[in-house]
Amino acid sequence: MKTKIAERTAQQGDVILRRVESMPAGSQKTLATKRLVVAHGESGHSHVIEDDEAELIQIGERMLLKLSRQAAITHEEHKPITLSPGIWEVGRVTEYDWFAKMPRRVTD
Repeated sequence: MKTKIAERTAQQGDVILRRVESMPAGSQKTLATKRLVVAHGESGHSHVIEDDEAELIQIGERMLLKLSRQAAITHEEHKPITLSPGIWEVGRVTEYDWFAKMPRRVTD
């Protein structure tokens, strides 16, 4: 079975990843290298990328992955997803609660 490689967007549970053309302007803060915990789930499991050349960077409120080569994001409850090299913006899936009339973050 051939592994599909995400080129533009990917979603793993409550984490959504969107490739961006270049690193956005602003002051960069490196949050992690080599073992990147992209998000913690409610179940105690985490969305993780393990790669010696990968970086997790924060610019303002934005969190970005910098991948110099293909890397897999893993989670105990989901299939791994292979991401192509480049800059990926990390987001969380949200839903709209029509009764409360407000958006809320989906938890995994």
